[in-house]
Amino acid sequence: MNSQSLIELVLKTLSCSQKEFALQLGVSQTQITKWKKGEHMSYDMEKKIRAIINIGDEDPDFILWAGSIEEADKWKKLIHFLAETAEDSAETGYVTYPLSDELGLLCWQTLEVLMQIGVGLPHEVPTELDFDYESADEDQFLLLVEGNPYSKLIYDLFLALNDVWGFYNAYIMELVFDDNLGLENTGAENIEPCLIDLAACKLENNDNFMPKLVEFRHRTVKNYEEWINIVKDKAFRAGVPLRAELMELVTRDHEDLGQKAETESLGLNSARLHPDIYMNEILCSLRTIHQVLPAILEKLGIDFKLDDSEFYIK
Repeated sequence: MNSQSLIELVLKTLSCSQKEFALQLGVSQTQITKWKKGEHMSYDMEKKIRAIINIGDEDPDFILWAGSIEEADKWKKLIHFLAETAEDSAETGYVTYPLSDELGLLCWQTLEVLMQIGVGLPHEVPTELDFDYESADEDQFLLLVEGNPYSKLIYDLFLALNDVWGFYNAYIMELVFDDNLGLENTGAENIEPCLIDLAACKLENNDNFMPKLVEFRHRTVKNYEEWINIVKDKAFRAGVPLRAELMELVTRDHEDLGQKAETESLGLNSARLHPDIYMNEILCSLRTIHQVLPAILEKLGIDFKLDDSEFYIK
């Protein structure tokens, strides 16, 4: 929890000074200052402060962005409805855990990734999106996901997250949590928490609406290539076979990832032998050398004929 954001929200909500709030809370003004600078706040104190401004478990960062608890609640209802609808349409065979939002992180994570790709999300929920989602008819739902660019983008992001999460769940999660691989305290621990970022990378480009997407995608892909390679290297050293090319999580579009996850969840892969991914990488490298080397020799003007007489056991 960000103590700095919580204190900032308190002072704004109560319209009081640090000194006044310190007296109300029964602590020194110096302690308020320390919290504003990010010093750790105890769970009991956090609970007490949340009760004073009546925000429950809401994210103070999200409320500060929205400008008020009321607007934050509207955005939360919209985001959760889109998340539930997207999760219900998932076809991977796996539950998209982040969309269930059991930890209460989805709203801020969604907002954060949209800001990073340059989306100018309004602080107030657009009027046409402010209605009772639970009783929405088909026309209202179509308006929700197609008629407004912000709700459509969030919905598309969640659909991509379905597929990205499905592939991760099917082929990578068990490796990340395998104690024998020794992935703790490595970059691989970032794979799961940042999957919504990777899902955003699967969205179609729109330079006007998402002007920072290309830059964001480059940075995110670079990180994931590093993290996935850590998993592959650890698995190779531990002699753990892989059931898919893990780097496809980065390189494939989200529909392909969803289909591969569904195939695994239905047990269709069990009827065939999985290719040894390490041997496949070796073969791919050899094929590349086979294609590139002749071109290099020709460019250098070297007339070379391979003598393969020593390749075979006599």
